[in-house]
Amino acid sequence: MRLLVLGDSLSFFGPSGPLPADHPRLWHNICAEALGGSAELAAGFGWTARDAWWALTGDPRIWSLLPRTDVLVFAVGSMDTLPSPLPTYLREGLRYLRPDWLRRWVRAGYQAVQPRLAPYTRASLPPALTARYLRDMHQSVRNLQYTMPAVGIVPSVHRAATYAYAHQGHAAAVAAVRGWAAGAGVPLLNLPAVIGEHVRSGAGNPDGMHWGWEGHELVGKAMAELISSLDTISPVALRPSEE
Repeated sequence: MRLLVLGDSLSFFGPSGPLPADHPRLWHNICAEALGGSAELAAGFGWTARDAWWALTGDPRIWSLLPRTDVLVFAVGSMDTLPSPLPTYLREGLRYLRPDWLRRWVRAGYQAVQPRLAPYTRASLPPALTARYLRDMHQSVRNLQYTMPAVGIVPSVHRAATYAYAHQGHAAAVAAVRGWAAGAGVPLLNLPAVIGEHVRSGAGNPDGMHWGWEGHELVGKAMAELISSLDTISPVALRPSEE
């Protein structure tokens, strides 16, 4: 079985920072191993459902993977819920500021005010747009005549001081994602139920958002169980790979 995972930094951050996509203790690799297969990850720092849409429609490597994909995993939506004092185009544009001293000065200023403003700001991506991009991704794959099953996630939770522990956009995002999934017939892994205690107890990454190894194991095994339960997964696809 081959998984294609469209994710965010929750898919490649370990307990102390980012790791290569093929690290065996990351959740998608744990999931693939439990299913006797392999996983390909397309992800980036802070990716929302919109970033995943851009990747799916603009990255030729993803196009090459689709014909060999048995299960498509939409593991995005969590970063959409984070409060953002700046619009995305301004926040992401900070990296392009020159000269270097100006970029560092502006970035440091933004990082200083973010916790103060986070409780009063909206989510990085409005819930309706999260659902729209998930819908568009799913439909675009179907329009290309790919029939592999797809699964998604209920957006994760956090206890990040950098966001002043604020998460006022989470409930609306969860409702939007569940609404899309129900209409599209896409099963969801309930990340808050699987990972919530791990995150809230402080057992994960010190940033309060990403997961420790225990968290990756919890999510990997839970996702494998969800995928194994799909009626559209053939017994052949679940056999250990002979490659």
